Amino acid sequence: MSLASPFSISIVVITALSLLGLPIGHAMIAGSVLYLLLAGQDMGTVAEQLLNGMYTNYIILSVPLFILAAELMNVGSMTDRLLRFCNAVVGRFRGGLAHVNILQSIIFAGMSGSAIADAAGTGKMMQAMMTKDGKYPASFAAALTAVTAVVGPIIPPSIPMVLYALVSDASIGYLFLGGIVPGLLMAFAQMALVVGNARRRNFPVEPAMPLRELPRVTWEAFPALMMPVVLLGGIYSGVMTPTEAAAVAAGYALFISAAAYRSVTWKTVYGSLLSSARTSASIGMLIGGALVFNYVVTIENIPDSLRSVLTSHQLSPIAFLILVNVILLVLGCVLEGTAILLIVVPVFIPTAQALGVDMVHFGVMVVVNIMLGLVTPPYGLLLFVMTSITGVPLRDLVRDVLPFLAAMITALAIITFVPEIVLWLPRLLGYEG
Repeated sequence: MSLASPFSISIVVITALSLLGLPIGHAMIAGSVLYLLLAGQDMGTVAEQLLNGMYTNYIILSVPLFILAAELMNVGSMTDRLLRFCNAVVGRFRGGLAHVNILQSIIFAGMSGSAIADAAGTGKMMQAMMTKDGKYPASFAAALTAVTAVVGPIIPPSIPMVLYALVSDASIGYLFLGGIVPGLLMAFAQMALVVGNARRRNFPVEPAMPLRELPRVTWEAFPALMMPVVLLGGIYSGVMTPTEAAAVAAGYALFISAAAYRSVTWKTVYGSLLSSARTSASIGMLIGGALVFNYVVTIENIPDSLRSVLTSHQLSPIAFLILVNVILLVLGCVLEGTAILLIVVPVFIPTAQALGVDMVHFGVMVVVNIMLGLVTPPYGLLLFVMTSITGVPLRDLVRDVLPFLAAMITALAIITFVPEIVLWLPRLLGYEG
């Protein structure tokens, strides 16, 4: 490929505009328009691809609905009640509040589908609980909240899995099922590290909640705990599509917060709608830019060219998966995860299919990689979110994140080399891949 070719010039323009601060979605649209101009093609194709992609993919509608569900949970008292329930279950062990942090992320994973939403929703509260009276170092508490939020989009529902389904045509329902065991494996790796830290650093033991209080705390949290059951039960029973389930999740969160907990007002609901709209617009522009740029990539025949190069080297499926893991982990250090998912991953999909790699296994592996990128220095987005929320210096936060990152990469290796960890549950419920 010539450095003066339209495609090369468009890549340079997209990179330059991004470095100058233009949102990546806008940069991709600008670069794609320039490519079509230089290639002598109809520039109206940009609008055609954007509109067709955004309005014919019913699945995209689930993204703003999951975001709205997370916002409504945060403004209601669902978060407080779930934290009290988690504390009652695991708070009595050494390092109990650290285990509470992990458990609440597992529970919240079945509700919002967004790692940023999970971290922002409980970050301040968990930081205050863990650092009160000097129980835990502030950097450790912030690092733990960041890495536990990574579990959220692996256990369903998952916005990244929705986007992967968009670019791969894989089944969302089976992707959601495939993420459950890997997500629990990641949480187990985090808990194992907390156990080691609790003994070595002598973390405190919280006063045990009397057993007679447990039924009351559980009953108060029960409506919130039922949200994942309603959501996933509706999907896997065939009653709802994932997009319809996202709408039900948002409606359920509003109903419980307003009717059962009486903890929202018209003002807070309006604020949630406004915040969700802003976030959704940002993601929507990124999806639109990726759809247009992917059209350019297809014209240039990049996926087939890459497939030819990789197959000419006679890579085995395992060697290919290792290569993809390395590339995605490196890219995750410097690029935003959604951009990787929408731009880079589609290039790998034809090769994965040619090598016989299962698309559900590949999708879950990709999502785990992208989630690890959120806590990978130097540009992990969750690191900056937690620095902003807690005021902990980035240097101290990174120091305490690195051991957890190593444990989660180990879990990623297991997920990569043992596909049954991903595929066991989908196959149990009818998946034939």
